[in-house]
Amino acid sequence: MEGNTEERLYPTSTPEMARKKADLAPKQVEAWRPFSNAVFSAGALDEKTKQLIALGISHVTQCANCIKGHTKTAKMKGASNEQMMEAIWVASEMRAGAAYAHASIAMEEMLKLDQ
Repeated sequence: MEGNTEERLYPTSTPEMARKKADLAPKQVEAWRPFSNAVFSAGALDEKTKQLIALGISHVTQCANCIKGHTKTAKMKGASNEQMMEAIWVASEMRAGAAYAHASIAMEEMLKLDQ
């Protein structure tokens, strides 16, 4: 097989692919684009901060295309490599913390089963 593992696992995001997806659900795409633009526009949070948040979340949701896109956009909005890596670590900690916190559910079931 040609290409690296990522290319084999994830199709390349191209304008043609985006158009084909939009053609299958045009109303949803028409609603999505202005929503996305509004979400990432400066407001109480600046655009760089929003991109750093999105970059961290992209790692938790494990969206390869999102990781690529938000890394590029965060950099364009002025984020440093250090800021991006810290955002990724914050997201990682939150995901690990959530897994550990949910261990209480398993613990409660273990205690019930041990009775």
